[in-house]
Amino acid sequence: QVQVVESGGGSVQAGGSLRLSCRVSGYSSRRLYMAWFRQAPGKGREGVAHIDSDGSKTYRDSVKGRFTISKDDAENTLYLQMNSLKPEDTAVYYCAADRVGRALIRFVEASYAYWGQGAQVSVSS
Repeated sequence: QVQVVESGGGSVQAGGSLRLSCRVSGYSSRRLYMAWFRQAPGKGREGVAHIDSDGSKTYRDSVKGRFTISKDDAENTLYLQMNSLKPEDTAVYYCAADRVGRALIRFVEASYAYWGQGAQVSVSS
């Protein structure tokens, strides 16, 4: 059973940085494609960054140049480094994953079978 657990959320002032981690258990992250989503208060969940098993990365436009997704397969862990944070980045951030070989449409929630519980990120102005 694949499980993913986020950690590393918190509060920071605008312009600051945070790093989120997502630990995978029950399966090798080498054979997963993974992503970060977020959900701001009163809004739907949106894809932020995606990484394929070959390391290819995709970002939503609003975070390009500020956020970096990476994966350490030796540690079975996914990361999201967030720099130059803005108040509009405030949200609950979710780690999502699915096994390579499953049908994938990046940033479509139904493409990811495994979800974490979420980590709160709050950015003040």
